[in-house]
Amino acid sequence: MKRNVDLKEISDGNLYGLNDMVKAGCCDCKGCSDCCHGMGNSIVLDPFDIYRLVTNLGITFEQLLSDKIELNVVDGIILPNLKMKEKEDACGFLNSEGRCSIHQFRPGICRLFPLGRYYESGNIQYFLQVHECTNKKRVKVKVRQWIDTPDIKKYEQFVKDWHYFILELTEKLAESNIECLMKTCSMYILNQFFIKPYSYDADFYTQFKCRLLEAKAWKETIG
Repeated sequence: MKRNVDLKEISDGNLYGLNDMVKAGCCDCKGCSDCCHGMGNSIVLDPFDIYRLVTNLGITFEQLLSDKIELNVVDGIILPNLKMKEKEDACGFLNSEGRCSIHQFRPGICRLFPLGRYYESGNIQYFLQVHECTNKKRVKVKVRQWIDTPDIKKYEQFVKDWHYFILELTEKLAESNIECLMKTCSMYILNQFFIKPYSYDADFYTQFKCRLLEAKAWKETIG
């Protein structure tokens, strides 16, 4: 998702790498779930997020859609996002104690918070969002530790590949400005990367790369 904002206005002015220390630690968010409320459709999910959810919950993408996630247009493409409960305006995965019931396999944006990703020249760096987290007594933690994802280099490569593929696709759609083409692309992306099951016995990243190669070839045929 594109954010047309001045980085200086929302961050501490620094960019961080995986091995840098950043003041993001919030002491296990004890007694606080503010960042899980009122998020609207902003917690956009990528294919690995969905893979982790369906794998660990033992359900399908369609079953997630019935309650916990929804579909919305993001820069011209329909993508899934976490769904807020209407009455509480809270994430559907919060339990009765206000704690995350999927913390071990929570989505990437949730893992990052209050960090954000900064993309430039095909690389990723991280920045600290200074106005988002209500906990003001945060402690320094290594970025790698904060993201808490196995095979972090493979994960970063996946994030970059996904980001730039979607970016190129949305730019191509914006140039064409053909509504039926947007719908066609959205249905292809949803089926290719989210609905079609991944094999749990094989490496996710290898499977994703195969699907991405197919999608890149398909992208060249549209428009």
